[in-house]
Amino acid sequence: MRSRALLLLAAILAPAGRAAARAPAVPIEEATVAELQGAMAAGRFTGRELVEAYLARIAAVDPKLHAVLEANPDALGDAERLDVERRARGPRGPLHGIPVLVKDNVATAGRTETTAGSLALVGARPPRDAFAVERLRAAGAVILGKANLSEWANIRSSRSQSGWSARGGQTRNPYALDRSPCGSSSGTASAVAASLAAVGLGTETDGSIVCPSSVTALVGLKPTVGLVSRSGIIPIAASQDTAGPMTRTVADAAALLGALAGVDPADPATAASLGRAPADYLRFLDAGALKGARIGVARAGLFGSSPFVDRLAEEAVAELRRRGAVVVDPADIPHLGEYDQAELEVLLYELKDGMARYLAAWAPGAAVRSLADIVAWNERHRDRELAWFGQDLLEKAAAKGPLTDRAYRRAHARARRLAREEGLDAVLGKHRLDALVAPTVGPAWVIDALNAEPSLVSSSTPPAVAGYPAVTVPAGQVHGLPVGITFMGPAWSEPRLLALAYAYEQATRHRRPPRFLTTAEVPAR
Repeated sequence: MRSRALLLLAAILAPAGRAAARAPAVPIEEATVAELQGAMAAGRFTGRELVEAYLARIAAVDPKLHAVLEANPDALGDAERLDVERRARGPRGPLHGIPVLVKDNVATAGRTETTAGSLALVGARPPRDAFAVERLRAAGAVILGKANLSEWANIRSSRSQSGWSARGGQTRNPYALDRSPCGSSSGTASAVAASLAAVGLGTETDGSIVCPSSVTALVGLKPTVGLVSRSGIIPIAASQDTAGPMTRTVADAAALLGALAGVDPADPATAASLGRAPADYLRFLDAGALKGARIGVARAGLFGSSPFVDRLAEEAVAELRRRGAVVVDPADIPHLGEYDQAELEVLLYELKDGMARYLAAWAPGAAVRSLADIVAWNERHRDRELAWFGQDLLEKAAAKGPLTDRAYRRAHARARRLAREEGLDAVLGKHRLDALVAPTVGPAWVIDALNAEPSLVSSSTPPAVAGYPAVTVPAGQVHGLPVGITFMGPAWSEPRLLALAYAYEQATRHRRPPRFLTTAEVPAR
């Protein structure tokens, strides 16, 4: 499948190549949305030329990364039409003409696939765009292509390898090619970090945006569940799933979130966002937002896994104080780790229910119609699908009953109560906090397909299970490997979290572009 994707990319680039001699150089490395928008407004290059530049960079760089499954064959034509519209009426907004890479579990209509990285869904193209993609197109964004991911968004096996899919192979981290990009939004993270796209769309159930963003020095925003529609997204769990921005700057995340957020009648969870989804998140960005902000440090269970990570986190906390924040230290999250089993139970039940619904509505003609079908299909094609690890989580989910089961209802109630009322709500309320901070996750680990991934200490679970927002921002590097710091807050607090993250980002500017090292830097003896 990788060879097919590269052939498709070559075919798209062929007409562009003939015009390359007369096309202006388009500086896309580390370019922000505002910079690209300003250059197009000034006439320094067109949207079509911008897409050509990203496609050329994908062709040159992605063979090292395996981050992009396929380019969108319609991207150049879409960009041309938006150029005509810009000349006639001006831009629709900050994303007009901006190329966006979309994770391959988000439905895209037309000539691109939507497979969650599985060969079982190749050819079963969705009848329409996911609502989030509709929103991007309406904002003037160009869908550049589909990104690789941990197959089935990392819910296939308890011993899986992040960033691997049967369709796309192993995604690699551009900071050290032998290191993991985390997952499951692995390709989106790797590609955006390497400037293969201006911005990217990821999805998260627990950690799938913030973890890959942290290990690739990106800003990753997991929104409140219900702020961004999930209709047309291959599901894991309706109570925790969301899509969100993965970008190189906080401002770009704010611009992308403004396009994504909104009520979708097909996703009942979004009804709660009515009146809580500003059209413009950029207006909340304030370099002085830390002054007077009350921020708690969530230490217990989230610090102590690595002295290198702890040092960066302590530096981040010190910077918050220097910028005028009122730091409450510690402000530990109650019940951390006590609802992990309940969370998994909920995910497995909801996966079975949601997958059947998705396949019926969004995968016409697919060879699989249920989780049981997927399990059987993988067994029949185990040489390609099960060569490196199994599918125990899919098997367990397929064996679950309906959502009316008492076991599901009890697990759901326990997870929500301990994560929300007795968890984040309790600590935020007790100390009157705007946000909590903690290390996102440690530095990227070595890819090892033969063994299970190491057990990670991550701060993603409390906001994931609660359905609350979290944003990770680069906090520095350990031997050339990025580490992020997470700001998490109550439901619908995206404007405040973006403001705090922006102020921290502007004060520190920790992001550095990747160097595509073969391995992590080794300190001199």
